Amino acid sequence: MDSKRPREGIANIRRREVKKLFKGLGKKVYSDIEEGKFPEIIFPSRSVRNIVYDEGLKQYILGNTSVKRSTHNIKHIRPFTQLIWLAFFVNKLVEQSKTSTLRDVFYSAQAYDVEFVDQAESDEIITDLEAVLSRAREDFNVYPEERSAIFGDLTIEYTVPGYEGKRLNLASHPDGYLIGPSLSTADFVDTSAEMVLAVEKGGLFTRFVEEKVHKRYKALVIDTAGQPPRSTRYMLKRLNHELGLPVYVLTDGDVYGEHIAMVIISGSANAAHLRELTVPSGKWIGVWGSDIVKYKLPSNSLTDLDIKRVHELKRDPRYKGGVWQRELDVFLKIRKKSELEAFAKYGLTTITDKYLPEKLDVAKSL
Repeated sequence: MDSKRPREGIANIRRREVKKLFKGLGKKVYSDIEEGKFPEIIFPSRSVRNIVYDEGLKQYILGNTSVKRSTHNIKHIRPFTQLIWLAFFVNKLVEQSKTSTLRDVFYSAQAYDVEFVDQAESDEIITDLEAVLSRAREDFNVYPEERSAIFGDLTIEYTVPGYEGKRLNLASHPDGYLIGPSLSTADFVDTSAEMVLAVEKGGLFTRFVEEKVHKRYKALVIDTAGQPPRSTRYMLKRLNHELGLPVYVLTDGDVYGEHIAMVIISGSANAAHLRELTVPSGKWIGVWGSDIVKYKLPSNSLTDLDIKRVHELKRDPRYKGGVWQRELDVFLKIRKKSELEAFAKYGLTTITDKYLPEKLDVAKSL
């Protein structure tokens, strides 16, 4: 990471690429009109039947089935118009270097007399646009309201307009820094970190900061805030891909925690149209069902809904074999679940002093 190297900020690169895609989409519509044809857009189907598991990528992707939105079909005119308006709106966001939340998009449409029944419908059209252009909504400067945080010795350089060249070390604030648009597109300048620890709970994130885990284990610590927002998954991908940092995931000891780890590592069916949000080399290091037994953790009984979810994941090809299938079987056997905070029974620092080093050592064999 040579701080003197000439480079174009990642935000500018994304902006240029996305503007090119929007221009191409606009040209396609205009071309259809000029040729006397009904404008149409063809893009990959996101139906369940077209979501397939790719063994090589170790994630769900879209198959070969496509859908067509054509103004020749009166039933398609509404979603076609919504899609084109959305492309217009987010292109303006990119050009003006502004951001919008998913909620903002829904209300902004009303200023243009573009109707959405509710936000769920506008969110669906945003996902359609992702499929059309094969880019994440974050590349269009559209973000959910959820935020997670990062802490550790990483110096970043902002690339967003108005802040270009400004640098910040992410260990300079004890509460960490929110992973928003500016941070997720910043350049990485320098770090002493040798790993990334992604933790499900904000409480554990705070504990790790207090116990100086970033120094003791040379780690960047990320609070995923439960199921991580896609900007956080993108950040994890960048840290792993650009800096070569291994990613280790810590979650509650239940089936939902296991799924959070899987989404970070192998993605989700809902984002099968995107391939830049996964960390295939990442490792889930706990809390495992077997850890509940080994460390005699305080626990609760699995509910019928928990058990149903375990069986659902056992049928998911991503969970076949290895620690994934083994721990699902353990959850079914012991019928127990536990939380990361349960280690506090043995002292507030037990999780950082005893559990974490033991699990990092185990991770070498995964």
